[in-house]
Amino acid sequence: MKNYLDSQKWRYATKKYDATKKVSAEDLALLKEAVQLSVSSVGLQPYKVFIVESQEMKEKLAAGASGNNATLFKESSHIFIFANEVNVGNEQVDKYIENVSEVRGIPVEAVAGFGDYIKGFIGTLTEEQKNTWTAKQTYIALANLIHAAPLLKIDATPMEGFDPATINEILGLSAQGLNASLVATIGYRHEEDANQHFIKVRKPENELFVTI
Repeated sequence: MKNYLDSQKWRYATKKYDATKKVSAEDLALLKEAVQLSVSSVGLQPYKVFIVESQEMKEKLAAGASGNNATLFKESSHIFIFANEVNVGNEQVDKYIENVSEVRGIPVEAVAGFGDYIKGFIGTLTEEQKNTWTAKQTYIALANLIHAAPLLKIDATPMEGFDPATINEILGLSAQGLNASLVATIGYRHEEDANQHFIKVRKPENELFVTI
């Protein structure tokens, strides 16, 4: 636990990356596994995660980022784009139930009731509510990335400062029933990034926690 807490004290929202340093394939695989293992409501994981390492594509995507985020897109080692499924429905649930059946080695019929439960829940939601729900799931997955990266001494910057429509168009997400909801850049802090020297500021324990 101490290693985890120390890593959280070490991390900050990096504002300038060293573009000459790249995350290794081995560390990238660990980050992907951390995201893959994220908590998700009913286990559905109604999103996809696009990992951009091509410099050409990072340059293109920068057109959809605002302010300094465009520079972060270009200088980072990789960009993680979390795209939630739009208007999720029975098709996604059936696919998930098939996966449960295969991974656990049990008949689909054994988990059909669980699938019906999920469909029933989704069926009560409007399209807007579904999209809000699936977008919120990406925040949980992002948290896993943000928590795992500093354990590897990798910097990460989560951001909402981008135009989803532009990102969707460049990556063709809308045609896949997806929408870019969150972005995180990863890499290694530049020695000129002054933010790394600032003391982390958070609410004191007595203001943040209420024990009942």
